[in-house]
Amino acid sequence: MGKLIAAINMTLDGFCDHTAMIADDELHQHYNDLLRGAGVVLYGRITYRLMEYWLTVVENPTGNNAMDEFAAIIDGTPKFVFSHTLENVEWKSATVAKRSLEEEVLALKQQSDKDVLVGSPSLIVAAMNLGLVDEYQFCVHPVVVGTGLQLFKNISDRVVLKLIKTKSFGSGTIALYYEPIKNDG
Repeated sequence: MGKLIAAINMTLDGFCDHTAMIADDELHQHYNDLLRGAGVVLYGRITYRLMEYWLTVVENPTGNNAMDEFAAIIDGTPKFVFSHTLENVEWKSATVAKRSLEEEVLALKQQSDKDVLVGSPSLIVAAMNLGLVDEYQFCVHPVVVGTGLQLFKNISDRVVLKLIKTKSFGSGTIALYYEPIKNDG
């Protein structure tokens, strides 16, 4: 059975602003490796629309090996999009989810030994509130933006995490790997 991994880039002050990140070759390679172990990626509508950019890179490669490889991997990775308004998707490897997040995650984890990635802030929070996340991978960039989409808002309960690994990048970005500590009492 695969794990549900919440993986996202964020600024040092906790915001998810893709324009503020340091998206160098090393970071792209990190996500290439993560995607290779995934059976599926879960997105909300907004993040899915942002990720559609990579379709243009598939059609017109940039010449940057890490970026072009990321585009090819994400293009081939199945995606489920959770949306109340989106009915169709352009990406051939994407499907609009018909079941609830909880039902979809539980079914996907049972279907494969590959991991299920969730990469949208709202879905990470929803999965966190449902107790579905098995591992968190936060790539924290050495950037402070002061405003924007805050990752950790609308959390219903306190969540305690155990640091299991770190990875440093030449850019100063640090990947923090956490597991939730289950409260059995």
